[in-house]
Amino acid sequence: MHDTLQARVPTGIASLDSVLEGGVPPGSAMLLLGEPGAGNVEFVQTSLIRLSGMKQDGAVAGKHLLLPECISYVTFTRMREDILKEIALSFNPALYDRLGKEIVFHDLSELYFDASIVPSDWYGEGSVIERLQKKQRKENGDVLAELARAIDQCPRNSVIILDSLTDIAPPLTEGRRWHAFIAFLRGLQRIAKRRNTTIYLLLTSGILERSRELEIADCVDATILFCWEESGAQRRQRVMYFEKFRGVMPRLEARNLVKFAVSISATEGFEVRNIRMVV
Repeated sequence: MHDTLQARVPTGIASLDSVLEGGVPPGSAMLLLGEPGAGNVEFVQTSLIRLSGMKQDGAVAGKHLLLPECISYVTFTRMREDILKEIALSFNPALYDRLGKEIVFHDLSELYFDASIVPSDWYGEGSVIERLQKKQRKENGDVLAELARAIDQCPRNSVIILDSLTDIAPPLTEGRRWHAFIAFLRGLQRIAKRRNTTIYLLLTSGILERSRELEIADCVDATILFCWEESGAQRRQRVMYFEKFRGVMPRLEARNLVKFAVSISATEGFEVRNIRMVV
């Protein structure tokens, strides 16, 4: 049991993993709540790069360090090629093919756009007949049901990225649909534990009412906030801090390691400055 409690899944961000004693506890559902451009997207991109590199290079995990069996990326509105291209342009063009081989993509964009006024030829592939057949097969489903199916396809000991709750949460904010969404998130937290899977959920702050954000945060193990702060001389600084982290927060607070300045560069990606900051 002691060894199990010490197990960690690396984020791949070395400056953060050193603070987290190697990484995050396996089975953690983590909300990355960020202001636009503040760093939650780059956090995920850097993690994808580093973890993919560690797996492809045959990095040997330590006694308590667990590398994911699979890295899965679930997207609601974007294309696989667009995601890979953005990462490659931001950090290193050579990453396009490398990441494409290591990451399993689950594209739910057709289902998402089928419920909108967007013309099908803007997002669908194949002939008109093929698109109609796809739409007919999915007409009794919804995004949450398809998302559950996609997660069920991921093996145990995985890392799963849900690229933006911002895409699916706003239309679900009323009545039974919101209750279904919250129930889904609570179920997601349970399956993360059962399958020893780490799940990152991205959400843009300010899109939902604060009370809705708090309901979502209550469904996960960790909430990491990414925001901008004024740092003097009319300059803004990216800041990351842990709002909660079940099972980890007391040790972080004991060392005053809950809030960090953040830097993002083309060569190193997302980094935290491992310095103590007054909260």
